[in-house]
Amino acid sequence: MKTFSMTDIGRKREINQDYVFATDETIGNLPNLLVVADGMGGHRAGDFASRFTVEVLAEEVQNCKETHPETILGNSIQAANERLLEEAEKDNRLEGMGTTLVAATILDHVLYFANVGDSRLYLINKEIRQLSKDHSMVEEMVRLGGLTEEEAKHHPDKNIITRAIGVKQKVEPDFFEYRLKGGDIILMCSDGLTNMVDDDEIFQIVKSARDIVEAVESLIQRANENGGSDNIGVVLAQPYADEVSVW
Repeated sequence: MKTFSMTDIGRKREINQDYVFATDETIGNLPNLLVVADGMGGHRAGDFASRFTVEVLAEEVQNCKETHPETILGNSIQAANERLLEEAEKDNRLEGMGTTLVAATILDHVLYFANVGDSRLYLINKEIRQLSKDHSMVEEMVRLGGLTEEEAKHHPDKNIITRAIGVKQKVEPDFFEYRLKGGDIILMCSDGLTNMVDDDEIFQIVKSARDIVEAVESLIQRANENGGSDNIGVVLAQPYADEVSVW
């Protein structure tokens, strides 16, 4: 697959706490790996949390002897969670840090991914569709029927997340599988993009771009034009013909 990834500090923050990773080469028993993390914490704790978590995740994936993608991602996420908690115990400047995470791989025409927090994975083809489910207070209210999707978009508490890496001893990622079709494009991003650019505009930018590099650069540019209130992390992946099931 073709991949391109990029982060940007935005226009309001002094530190970039987003961290992205993308490789189309084999890593351990996975043929590829895509990751977005959005750190949180004072001082430089948030940027440490996102970078450290992604680096440990990649290391754990590389060394994992399991063969099923969900097991590999699950074991690696749990290991990264435990390691991040250990780092926080060593240094009181890192106390209270954490990070969101969305991690994906494509194997045998299937997209496997896991997420913790509110960083997202979208599928773009003839329309844009969010496949991940936000772990946020507002999303929980939507699921319980207390808010509509439209009300949730503009709710003042929409950035309060209910799950993160580095918060509890046991992390609870959600896992998803999706059989890829011809023309599918995978977008993974932090909320620095989705809070600034709505889904319809994201769709138009990606579909009108000449390639995925231009698409990522244009998405980040638009987020900054719309206020750039947070760091922006984006990974875009375009599967090759032999990585999808139907054209």
